[in-house]
Amino acid sequence: MSITQEKKYKSLTEETAISFLQQLGYLENEVCECVEIGDGNLNLVFQIKAVGKEKGYIVKQALPYAKVVGESWPLTIKRATIESQAIELYNKLIPEFVPKFYHHDEEQAITVIEDLSDLDILRKGLILGESYPLLPKHIGEFLATTLFYTSDFGASPARKKELEKLFNNPELCDITEGLVFTDPFFNSETNNFEDELKNVVQEIWDDEELQVEVAKLKLGFFTKKEALIHADLHTGSIFTSSSETKVIDPEFAFVGPVGFDLGQIQANLLFQVFTRLENKKEILDSLVEIEKVFNETFTNLWKEHTEYPLNKKAVLHTTLDNYWIDAIGVIGCELIRRSIGLAHVEDVESLPLARRLVVKKRILQFGVTCIKNRFKIRNIETLTRELEV
Repeated sequence: MSITQEKKYKSLTEETAISFLQQLGYLENEVCECVEIGDGNLNLVFQIKAVGKEKGYIVKQALPYAKVVGESWPLTIKRATIESQAIELYNKLIPEFVPKFYHHDEEQAITVIEDLSDLDILRKGLILGESYPLLPKHIGEFLATTLFYTSDFGASPARKKELEKLFNNPELCDITEGLVFTDPFFNSETNNFEDELKNVVQEIWDDEELQVEVAKLKLGFFTKKEALIHADLHTGSIFTSSSETKVIDPEFAFVGPVGFDLGQIQANLLFQVFTRLENKKEILDSLVEIEKVFNETFTNLWKEHTEYPLNKKAVLHTTLDNYWIDAIGVIGCELIRRSIGLAHVEDVESLPLARRLVVKKRILQFGVTCIKNRFKIRNIETLTRELEV
């Protein structure tokens, strides 16, 4: 859908965002503060609260284009409906790990959710050296629960097909396919990296074995309809504290490969291993703990809810193994694309140039190792042993 076709759609301002909430009855005749806090590439995000109150509401509106590029890159606003449906579903499955859902306006692509400003954005907290001891357990449980109940193990065949229809998300899938599995692996105009990395990048582009393995991973992204995945689960999509964890922004959600979600969150935590000068073991332990909690929780759900013929242990064990093999490959793609592709991460980009170049070279080399050797590595515990820290 082009921008001109969306004639009834109007972008919110701080003033109209307040009016929108007032019309819904969430705000009365109170003096309100409203700030646009969106720092992503696709949306407007307004934080609104009555003066004197600690918490309020988040009003999120999908823009009909990508902010990172501008109106020359039009996007459907229907992704806001995908996001609202995912948040509603997560609230039914595991409400403690997602924001409360209040309202969705499909025509205006607006979603109203709980204000989580009392929590830290995980990426920013990690960069500052904060510790979140319950994060691995929470993320492992969130992933296992949401993925199990939307997979063939936890959903009936009819429900699974219904999910595929509800979360048909071709335009945002196309963005992921390009930015994660395609553009970083050839001389694409969307790529963005330092001149000093040209030789290392050229080696990636010239590596025929790597190209073949990335193509296999991309084919899996196209064809594996394993569960409803978040599909953008990085450390900027998680709010957290010492006691709470909340996953946000599932607008990329679709029924796809489980290993994609597992790999994305692990890769984005791995950036801390490469950039930290100390406390690296804390992150490495978290990576292993996420895998352990995921496998245990998924297995327990499988024992309680999976029916014949999928209730054979060999089927479960093979499935879990394949999830993590895929995840290792996705980790490699994510490490590479966040280093030389269009969208980078603050963990790395905030480093001084000389150190950033050293770190990026290590990240790129390790990304290649993950992709090529994922069948040998097989799990996160083995992967962490591959790191020289």
